[in-house]
Amino acid sequence: MGGRTSESNMSDHKHGEMDVTEQEKTFEGFIKVSIWVTCISIGVLIFLALVNG
Repeated sequence: MGGRTSESNMSDHKHGEMDVTEQEKTFEGFIKVSIWVTCISIGVLIFLALVNG
């Protein structure tokens, strides 16, 4: 009924066979950008604290 996946499609799934190299590259890029943004934000906060101190 409405929107359910058929049982035959679910039984075709094999765990661990999907190629995830693109997802790994994307995640690595996301982590790098997140680290850069965090470091820049901390640097700006330190600068503002020193200037307004």
